[in-house]
Amino acid sequence: MVPEDVTPDHAADSAFDTALLSPEAATADLLTAEPRKAAAPLTIYDVARHAGVSIASVSRVLNGHATPRPETRDRVLRAVAELGFVPDGAARALSSRLKEIIAVVYRRAPFGPPDDPVFEDESENLAFVDVINRGVQIAAQHRGFDLLLSSVDVDDHTPGPRIANLAGKSDGMLLHDRVLTPSGIVRLADRVPVVTLAGTPTRASVNISGDNIGGMRDLIKHLIEVHHCASIAYLSGHADSPDSVARARVVRETAAEYDVRVIAGPHWTGEYSAAGGARVIRTLLDSGAAMPDAIACANDQTALGVLHALHERGYHVPGEVKVTGFDDIPVARHLVPQLTTVRQPIQDLGAMAFDVLYSMISGERPDDRQLVLPVQVVVRGSCGCAAEPPPSFPRTA
Repeated sequence: MVPEDVTPDHAADSAFDTALLSPEAATADLLTAEPRKAAAPLTIYDVARHAGVSIASVSRVLNGHATPRPETRDRVLRAVAELGFVPDGAARALSSRLKEIIAVVYRRAPFGPPDDPVFEDESENLAFVDVINRGVQIAAQHRGFDLLLSSVDVDDHTPGPRIANLAGKSDGMLLHDRVLTPSGIVRLADRVPVVTLAGTPTRASVNISGDNIGGMRDLIKHLIEVHHCASIAYLSGHADSPDSVARARVVRETAAEYDVRVIAGPHWTGEYSAAGGARVIRTLLDSGAAMPDAIACANDQTALGVLHALHERGYHVPGEVKVTGFDDIPVARHLVPQLTTVRQPIQDLGAMAFDVLYSMISGERPDDRQLVLPVQVVVRGSCGCAAEPPPSFPRTA
């Protein structure tokens, strides 16, 4: 359900409002202007709607900034002729303001020396984020758009001024995870179209995610019904991550249906990283805590660290502890044992996010504020199921 009202969230929103009131940020208001009524002079929005193309395509045809496909050019020119559209100075100024750039902002771990030398290069390995951004890039290139890529520290709670600056340089924004508070997103969406990934839908933005509820429920049911786990720990991601919070809730609710014990909380926070997952396991074992029958991790990266820490402490997976992930990043099938996980269409998430943002840039207003892509549980060796057979290659001479 989309909230009708959003309560401002601490000082971050104040800084964000100040930034968005600057002259540079205010120029983005033109990008989200509503199409004029029929009685008003024609605009490029009318041409785009009549031709069945985006205002970006109309802009390219009218201004010659890029070479559109011949069929697109013909449709635009035909619409111009049929409507009797004559681009005046204001209309041409509006069309020339389209930058054909979208900004993509994701969260990253703080820069600095690694806590664990085993995972020294992990801060450079953004497997999930990189695959999503690849999907965004491919879809954007098909429309003649470029990406403006930026990141914010996961502990930065006042990124508003930087994001407001990016809004002034782009036609729309894609925000990973919880880059801004919901109220901050509403304020940003007053300036440019906004789509979030693994975020929270608002009345002004669209959120796109995998099926956290269905995927995690099926995974927990598998651990209970097939492997008879009587205790399951949930090793979470960032404490404020909407995806991690949703998955934690499903773990608790599903386990409760079977009267299975769930272990979670501050001591089981892994921050979506292998180093974080390993740190949680080492700390718990050092304190004398017993391991549960299964550990359901918020993502595959965390599960990688859990597997490493259990192995170095002499635990057998899946014999003593079963471990699962979420995402099915490429490395998941190459671990020993192979990782049981929930497969998300990661690249498709990025492609759909751009397509929705592109439609919003073109003046459309999506009816659905929450779009959910299907996921699939993939069972492998880390939960006790048969491992996938290794790939076979032809013998070379």
